Amino acid sequence: MILIKNGHVADPKSGMNCRMNIILDGGKIKAVCEPGVLPDGTEESAFHQVIDAEGMVVAPGLIDVHVHFRDPGLTYKEDIITGAEAAARGGYTTVVCMANTRPAVDNVKTLEYVIARGKETGINVLAAAAISKGLKGQELTDMEELKARGAAGFTDDGIPLMDVSLVKQAMEEAVRLDVPLSFHEEDPAFIKNNGINHGTVSDQLGIYGSPSLAEDSLVARDCMIALHTGASVNIQHISSGNSVKMVALAKSLGADVTAEVTPHHFTLDEEAVLKYGALAKMNPPLRTKKDREILIEGLKDGTIDIIATDHAPHSKEEKSKQLTEAPSGITGLETALSLGITELVKKGHLSVLQLVEKMSLNPAKLYRLDKGYLAEGADADLVIFDPEECWTAGDYRSKAENSPFTGWELSGKVKYTICGGKIVYQD
Repeated sequence: MILIKNGHVADPKSGMNCRMNIILDGGKIKAVCEPGVLPDGTEESAFHQVIDAEGMVVAPGLIDVHVHFRDPGLTYKEDIITGAEAAARGGYTTVVCMANTRPAVDNVKTLEYVIARGKETGINVLAAAAISKGLKGQELTDMEELKARGAAGFTDDGIPLMDVSLVKQAMEEAVRLDVPLSFHEEDPAFIKNNGINHGTVSDQLGIYGSPSLAEDSLVARDCMIALHTGASVNIQHISSGNSVKMVALAKSLGADVTAEVTPHHFTLDEEAVLKYGALAKMNPPLRTKKDREILIEGLKDGTIDIIATDHAPHSKEEKSKQLTEAPSGITGLETALSLGITELVKKGHLSVLQLVEKMSLNPAKLYRLDKGYLAEGADADLVIFDPEECWTAGDYRSKAENSPFTGWELSGKVKYTICGGKIVYQD
């Protein structure tokens, strides 16, 4: 058994936000009790380990619904083992891997490979399967069989679905199977150079870029199809202020739509491209200061439900190419919680409890997981972090270092990550 004592417990499901002790027994939480009180007269000496969490926050293990571990096929960038190590360092106990591997997760063999490899790690590695065969957007995968073999949900992330009839068909099938769909919303018809917002910065660089219209048009389409089909639809890595407003409208009309935002989109705007070059290039791109402000408002008012990293590792050689040739995407698992504390909590936009809700409970709800909360009988998946400790981003567990945040001084340091009752990371 493990005793975690004197910590400030932040549980978004119950609203518990106070100093408590937590007892772990095997893979479950045995008790949540008042400080100084142990059940049945138990003595501290009875525990295999005692963690004094004085001054620290004890929260449900973080859940990331959007990671790229590049495995199979592109393991020089990342693999499931190193990706899971990066996740654990960042406080994550559960991640959902995207399907755009090589080969894609559009078949049972590849799906079962990802799931089996994930079981070799210390955390819960789930796999989303592709919506369309070969990520070509032309024919649905066998969603029923893939779900039966362990697919947590479905997405063609990285590639937008342009066939409207296929989108509707996928949503109808998702309703039947009770699984979530996640959509990458960028219409390529409006984009000349992806990864950079079409605006003042792209004009300065002589690059047309990707206008917010590319995102807005597909978000509007899919929100309305979701409304009419009843599908559970997640808008991935939302970046446009107008898209946030459309998600709010869809919710008000009764659509089962959620939206996720990345730490880089709520922290940076298009100006970052001038400073960080390709390290600030991602799909969808960093947009205007006004867009960023609306993203933060969306987090505050609940329009944006989830903070997800879109952890997208690339090699140093790839990211060293000139801006228009370098791949899009940045790593994010090891800095996400700290960016949330630094940019959202410390600046008064969210409380710690609200931040934890968007990084644990709400992601669990989207994927129908009995996780994201702390209570007797719940899974012993926890993160313990010091919200006041400052550290310098870097020295990553990931294979990749493609982050504009390297060298940043951040608040909030993960001290322990516990998954299934076992310590998988300790600072």
